Amino acid sequence: MRVVIQRVTASHVEVDGAIVGQIGRGLNLLVGIAPTDTETELDWMARKVLGLRIFPAANSDRWDQSVQDISGDLLVISQFTLYGDCRKGRRPSFDGAASPAQAEDLYNQFVAKLKTSGLRVETGQFGAMMAVAIANQGPVTLLLEREAST
Repeated sequence: MRVVIQRVTASHVEVDGAIVGQIGRGLNLLVGIAPTDTETELDWMARKVLGLRIFPAANSDRWDQSVQDISGDLLVISQFTLYGDCRKGRRPSFDGAASPAQAEDLYNQFVAKLKTSGLRVETGQFGAMMAVAIANQGPVTLLLEREAST
């Protein structure tokens, strides 16, 4: 499982010109699912995303607060292209991404886990062509990866 985490002041996602998900201060999450991902990876990723201290405390530059500490929002967008492999040729291979059916199920489970935090959680539309607007604060962008245990 791969998640690109962006600390934002605002973010929204559009499908066919209509906003389907919109947040204020919080985290924009671009989520890629691998075929080997299980509930173990989802649990770990949800805990990590919710607990990462990447927001500064009041009157400080030190990153001491999590999205939960600031009661921030989450915008969760599926993005199979995070598993694009560009090492060979000129066209990416997406063999490392889960099938759409498996990915949608695990993505929905991940969103449900994030919602148990009590934070506002918005989403894109799985499988749709989306336009994502991100006001990245910092900018702060992190890649979080969790491979399934073998």
